[in-house]
Amino acid sequence: QVQLVESGGGLVQPGGSLRLSCAVSGRFFSINIWGWYRQAPGKQRELVAGFTRGGSTVYADSAKGRFTISRDNARNTVYLQMNSLKPEDTAAYYCNADGHSDRWSPITDYWGQGTQVTVSS
Repeated sequence: QVQLVESGGGLVQPGGSLRLSCAVSGRFFSINIWGWYRQAPGKQRELVAGFTRGGSTVYADSAKGRFTISRDNARNTVYLQMNSLKPEDTAAYYCNADGHSDRWSPITDYWGQGTQVTVSS
């Protein structure tokens, strides 16, 4: 019943900005949202921005200086602020998490359904 719900995607012009949100819905015991991935048609899914287990942030080279990942632990939500968007940023964006649906369940990976970002003039 645990779900990750992404939102905030849309159509923007080059140079524009979007803020993506990833929130946990359903019942769960403990969930950690680790980051954002994207996948363009015909390409492999790749990490865009994430949190390491040591607490730092990591970014794809293409995202550094333009994207910022942040979290609101109280709301079980992670954000991706995307600035200076380029056509090559066009992709479906997915958030990834792991955790436990209840206190006795083994750890499980979770993926959202994705939110589409299209950057076009």
